[in-house]
Amino acid sequence: MTADQPGAEPCPCGRGLPYPDCCGRWHARHAADGTLAAPTAEDLMRSRYTAFALLVATDHDDAARTAAAMVAYLRATWAAETRPAAADLTPGPGETPTAFTRLAVTDTTGGGPFDTVGTVTFTALGRDASGARVRLTEHSRFRREDGVWRYVDGDVAG
Repeated sequence: MTADQPGAEPCPCGRGLPYPDCCGRWHARHAADGTLAAPTAEDLMRSRYTAFALLVATDHDDAARTAAAMVAYLRATWAAETRPAAADLTPGPGETPTAFTRLAVTDTTGGGPFDTVGTVTFTALGRDASGARVRLTEHSRFRREDGVWRYVDGDVAG
């Protein structure tokens, strides 16, 4: 397995396609030549969710390399004015991040191939370090810059 293709298992984004045929193609393209190619805001959001899911996955042979590739992808897809440092995306010593296991996209506005802005509302389910269930709902904002979709920010529902 490689950093850009953890296997032919279903993509974590929930579309039901194998990872290499779904979000893996966006991750692989970025890993190969730095290109960001997700054609819609929703595609970018799903690929970012998948990157976060793979960032904490440790069930394959190349987990450290995959995590580094996913951090690079996440940072590249973040708008410059809100982009966190790489260290902010990786767990510190003794920290166990939430392991997200399911994604449901509940609404999108704009964000198509010919739009310049878009929003995606989603709910992500997972488990924290103690095994407790986690539910994260976010209304995310995206902007197209020079033909490339980027995540700007989002409002997390309480």
